[in-house]
Amino acid sequence: MFGKHYTLFCLVLALVFGANAHAASANCKDRTNLSPWPLWQGYQKRFVQDDGRVLDQTGERDFTTSESEAYTLFFALVNNDRQRFDVVLNWIEANLSQGDFAKHLPAWHWGRQTNGKWEILDHNSASDADTWLAYTLLQAGSLWGEARYTTLGQALLEQIKAKEVVQLPDGGTMLLPAPQGFAEVNGKWRFNPSYLPIQLLRAFAQADPTGPWQVMTTTTLPMMRTTAARGFAPDWVSYQRGQGWTALPENEPVGSYDAIRTYLWVGMLADADVIKPKLIRNLSGMRRHLLKNNGTLMETVNPLTGTTKGIAPRGFSAALLPYLHSLNEHKLLAQQTRRLTEKMNGQLVGENPIYYDQILSMFGQGWIDQRFKFSKTGQLITAWSRQCHF
Repeated sequence: MFGKHYTLFCLVLALVFGANAHAASANCKDRTNLSPWPLWQGYQKRFVQDDGRVLDQTGERDFTTSESEAYTLFFALVNNDRQRFDVVLNWIEANLSQGDFAKHLPAWHWGRQTNGKWEILDHNSASDADTWLAYTLLQAGSLWGEARYTTLGQALLEQIKAKEVVQLPDGGTMLLPAPQGFAEVNGKWRFNPSYLPIQLLRAFAQADPTGPWQVMTTTTLPMMRTTAARGFAPDWVSYQRGQGWTALPENEPVGSYDAIRTYLWVGMLADADVIKPKLIRNLSGMRRHLLKNNGTLMETVNPLTGTTKGIAPRGFSAALLPYLHSLNEHKLLAQQTRRLTEKMNGQLVGENPIYYDQILSMFGQGWIDQRFKFSKTGQLITAWSRQCHF
């Protein structure tokens, strides 16, 4: 805890977002009575249709990704919103998984064809969405006592193992970004570190002890140590047969909109997780940059040289809150909190709210507000579940 500095920080968040963070940390009974979450309410109104489809409007008009659906499903669980959960889940299965999770991983891209028809635009799946879907279903099955969710989560996990997991030449195991387009070509594989939240791998190892998840966790350490040599997470990395890991050298290596999630996942790891201090050290470049530049957060960084460009969107500040919390960086934490909350559009973050900023804000701010946590074995602990492990 941060003492009086952390208390003031929590009060700021409570005033801005309407979250009773102080009461949430008092005792188990109080945690079940958290006030409604304006950010979640505003997100649903702006980005989630009544039928469960999420509008990710960052690149094309009114398209949907499996990622946005997976994150929305997770936050429906965090908010104990069973009705919204089922509506979103049904839309995913019907529209992205061809009506059957047991046979089809969800397509990553859905929208309007040139002929005007609304349907799948790319049948390839995205493993970051797939893992969050499987994880959320498994946790929902446990928290809500619903076997159907557990069965669906297990079915997705089996497909991920069969279609998106690869064995590397040195014996390590890794998660492909998708079944197609990233596997070995001329002895090289491509991976995305932000697709690998350790807490999810921990939970999968509990649900599937004979699966590849524990080995995958072990493989993540040398990947991060080598590719984040200057302490910055890259968006993409490669593994070359006979040479090992490197940040992708094609064009200019970048750490940006994907990599920001790597700091987020590591920051949200349980303090009791033995891997957390090692990963925090591997990502020390972000802390050094913020200290040197008075909290100014960049949009992109070259992980090989440390060269930075641009000013980050506000969601990046939210993603760093758990990371800075874990480092006990009180001043930097306060700076990023002010930046996150100084420009609001009603209940949403940013003058012109975009989907990704809201998602990063719900993760970072929701974790700080103790609306959810992860145990050292990766289990989701929600404020409403009366599990006093915060």
